[in-house]
Amino acid sequence: MEVQLTSDQQAKLTRMATEQGRAAETLVQEAVERFLNYDEWFSREVDKGLAAADRGEFVEHDDIRKMIDSRYSA
Repeated sequence: MEVQLTSDQQAKLTRMATEQGRAAETLVQEAVERFLNYDEWFSREVDKGLAAADRGEFVEHDDIRKMIDSRYSA
């Protein structure tokens, strides 16, 4: 498989690989692996949420507001 990068992407990748003393191809493979793992995780989490909603399990608006306020207090 070949992937075409823009010149800007290629320059960033080359710079990052040089800074880390690693091969650019290795960085790309790792990035793709992280993306695929994240996508699988996200899909599983969405499926869990949809299943919970189908069961009628919802979080009330006021409870969400409390969670947000506790995490991001001013």
